[in-house]
Amino acid sequence: MTKTTNQKLIIPALGPLYAGSSELAETLLRVVAGLALVTHGLPKIMDPFGAVGMVEGLGFYPGTLWSPLLSATEFLGGILIAIGLFTRSAAFAATIVLLVTVWFHWLVQGEGYGGAEKSILWAAMTFYFVIRGANSHSVDARIGRQL
Repeated sequence: MTKTTNQKLIIPALGPLYAGSSELAETLLRVVAGLALVTHGLPKIMDPFGAVGMVEGLGFYPGTLWSPLLSATEFLGGILIAIGLFTRSAAFAATIVLLVTVWFHWLVQGEGYGGAEKSILWAAMTFYFVIRGANSHSVDARIGRQL
């Protein structure tokens, strides 16, 4: 019996639905998180040195190194997360980037929680996959390996 069906549910008949849907929900979360990063990273990957000034403004020197790494982390890392390949490594890199954006919006820009909220949510999603890895609906599972 799964943990969900052992709990005292308000509507016990929904227990099998919850238990049977958890892996699908987890896969959906991973794919959405990855594709959101891809969408956000697409303009950066098209101009990988376009963020040199921004990253140097945050104190990351040389910008000619960090800007392409930011581009690759968002775009390529997002693809890896979405398909579930090297999921933990890609999610770890994305989490670091997202925590920097939390710091930037909250403290540097002085926007507080409201400005950092989206980055906090993304960071929580990517951190989940650092800890959990991908599930059976992933390339990692198909090749039988996870980092």
